[in-house]
Amino acid sequence: MPADHPEPTRVLLVRHGQSAWNAEGRWQGHADPPLSPLGVQQAVAAADSVGTVDAVVASDLQRASTTATLIAERLGVGPVRCEPRLRERDAGEWTGLTRADIDVRWPGYLADGRRPSGFELDDAILGRILEALAALHQEHPGGRVLAVAHGGVIRALERQFGIDDGLVPNLGGRVVDVHEHWLTPGERLVLVGGDRLTAPQQL
Repeated sequence: MPADHPEPTRVLLVRHGQSAWNAEGRWQGHADPPLSPLGVQQAVAAADSVGTVDAVVASDLQRASTTATLIAERLGVGPVRCEPRLRERDAGEWTGLTRADIDVRWPGYLADGRRPSGFELDDAILGRILEALAALHQEHPGGRVLAVAHGGVIRALERQFGIDDGLVPNLGGRVVDVHEHWLTPGERLVLVGGDRLTAPQQL
């Protein structure tokens, strides 16, 4: 490939392990709950499915950074680089609430796809996601990078590609090939499976 068209960087963009608020069915957004015990197990188990990577990066929220650190330690790769542009979308007034709470206080919003004040929409979140991916390509051209992020991040990017595969499970995600001026979506990933390591998914 010509020098002005370097090889793409393959990014394994995955969601963090189950958090304490995932286990309670609470919307998290920019809130920073830790991994649950199951989430720790998921992260450790996921390392066996990642394969060889040149680097590991993570959102600055601890559910992502802890997941990334646990995987990186098992892979012998590190240190994990913090990438704040990969943090989850701001859930605004829904932060910390369950779907039942939301249905009581904002009747019909979830069913209609409406969002409350302060909720970060796709256009805003996509800007920073694309910046983060471009930076990974500059840092690791032609390399393979594990990026631990959030369900909202992955789904916003999928919608940009015209893909709607539904909710992203913990330690699930999407392969993305990052070229100099464009992105190519790859397959959906599921790094853990089995009853011991899966749980009902929450947003």
